[in-house]
Amino acid sequence: MILTRELTKRGYKIAVAKHIPEPNFTLDTEGKDTWRFVQSGAKTVVAASAGEIATIEKTRANLSLKEILHRCRGNDIVFLEGFRKLLAENRSIHKIVVAESARDLKESGEMFMPVLVFTGPYSPEEPHPKIPFIDVLEHGKEIADLVEKIVGKKV
Repeated sequence: MILTRELTKRGYKIAVAKHIPEPNFTLDTEGKDTWRFVQSGAKTVVAASAGEIATIEKTRANLSLKEILHRCRGNDIVFLEGFRKLLAENRSIHKIVVAESARDLKESGEMFMPVLVFTGPYSPEEPHPKIPFIDVLEHGKEIADLVEKIVGKKV
């Protein structure tokens, strides 16, 4: 959220896709009209108010990275939270890795290349030789600067 806030201030349009591994998870609320439409067979329900639009789209399988990014079209930057398997397979996407342990740093440095920066509650005693560790809580603007170098400055 710190990077979203900082990059939005700089004029970027940000999209965020969050992987939720719980089976049968839904944002919908039982008993509401949107829920009843889905229960009656609708595959897509769009709920719109004056300041927000939400789409509930029922799928039978996990979406591909391409399908997820397609739903984020029109934005300058897309943050993907979770999606470990999809991101590990894709070397064209720069990653910001939140490390909670030395093991996270080691595995992520090997599995998720290219890693732009490490951050998170675990601060390594010995820094990675090629990947910086930056505390996002203290130095979020520095990570935003790195992201901006990758995507190009907003004019």
